[in-house]
Amino acid sequence: MIIAAGALVLLGSTAASCDDEPSAIRVGTATVAGVDEIVEAPGTVVARTAATLTAPAAGTLADLRVEPGDRVDRGDLLAVIESPELERRRAAAAEALDQAPSAGGVPTGGTAGFVAAGRRTDEQAAEAFRHAREAADKITDPALKAALRHQVDAAREQYTAASAAVDAALRSVQRGVASLSRAVGALSAAQRLQAEQAYELADAAVEALDLRAPVAGIVQLGGSAQQPAAPDLAGILAGGAVPQAGTPAGVDTAVPEGGYVAAGTPVLTVVDTGRLGLTADVDETDVLLVEAGVEAEAELDAAPGATYPATVRSADLLPTTSARGGISYQVRLDLGEGTYPAGGAAAPDPRPGMSAVIRLRVRQAQDAVTVPASAVVSASGRDTVWAVRDGRFQAVPVTLGVQGEETVQVLSGVSAGDRVVIAGADQVEAGDEAP
Repeated sequence: MIIAAGALVLLGSTAASCDDEPSAIRVGTATVAGVDEIVEAPGTVVARTAATLTAPAAGTLADLRVEPGDRVDRGDLLAVIESPELERRRAAAAEALDQAPSAGGVPTGGTAGFVAAGRRTDEQAAEAFRHAREAADKITDPALKAALRHQVDAAREQYTAASAAVDAALRSVQRGVASLSRAVGALSAAQRLQAEQAYELADAAVEALDLRAPVAGIVQLGGSAQQPAAPDLAGILAGGAVPQAGTPAGVDTAVPEGGYVAAGTPVLTVVDTGRLGLTADVDETDVLLVEAGVEAEAELDAAPGATYPATVRSADLLPTTSARGGISYQVRLDLGEGTYPAGGAAAPDPRPGMSAVIRLRVRQAQDAVTVPASAVVSASGRDTVWAVRDGRFQAVPVTLGVQGEETVQVLSGVSAGDRVVIAGADQVEAGDEAP
């Protein structure tokens, strides 16, 4: 809502009636001054980003390497989860790799045995890729998630080529142009590759238990809010059911070193406070006035009396619906350092989530012809002022520019120095003699 203006210029004088009794009609003078048009909106202090690291599998928080409030850099090792189940899976994959054939004889059952062995290998590979992809999707660190997905995709592509070589060798056998023993080499290579990939994916799952900072920032224990647990990585790798447990009310979300963590338990949150910002919910009636670069001031509930400068960075295209049912648009602003008016003392650094009232200076006019906002009335659907012309009141249509709460800019209809009614316009009749 547009609610305020900048400079207020005191205009005019008070008229008196012929019997010297004070009149409700007051006349002032249009003046050259500056006007600010302000849009006020509720807002919230926001961090640049906050990344919550969750346990990718059930286990124990074996090593917590940071304390709350520590500042960390991207990539720093913050904590290590110990998961016996994932360790066992990696050990089993390593054992299977040791037993994988490097070259083999003809499978039992001749051609039929060869086909069955190839089918089993394909099925094992497909299952491993599916579980590994699902597990990668549950990683919270975007960079690590992307790396694991790429690893799965690359392994699938590599195995697809090996499987195609096995199929080509089998067709050669069926056409009688090659012996079955010659095709066994291709099958052995595919089996070996599948075992290697199974181990590498199991090893990647264990490596994901090392929780590293995805962004630089300040550490707090636990998550940014209570949230349901993510699926258990070990359970996914096993093809099991997906749990849907959350943190019960009354339980501290901060896990101590040595404590048990369920899959998806928030362990640490890294908050990037290097550049705080604001989000403002601007009503649809005002948002078209808000552009990038518009200056603003914010007042925080947590710091009464302090003001914080801000600058609009962008305004969303899609709307949000407020709790009262109105339509608003989210505006994003960069937030500066606040000060107190008395002596200009520095205001405290705000924290993400704090409430704010934001006043956006959407339009400004300098050296403008201005009249008090009270001078403008509506007549026949047009903005009008009662001006004094040749000593009598006359209704004059005006075109308004920048509009503040106390003064407004007049683009046409009135000039600087013109006398206008600033109070009691409802008592004025056209042609009445002005005092």
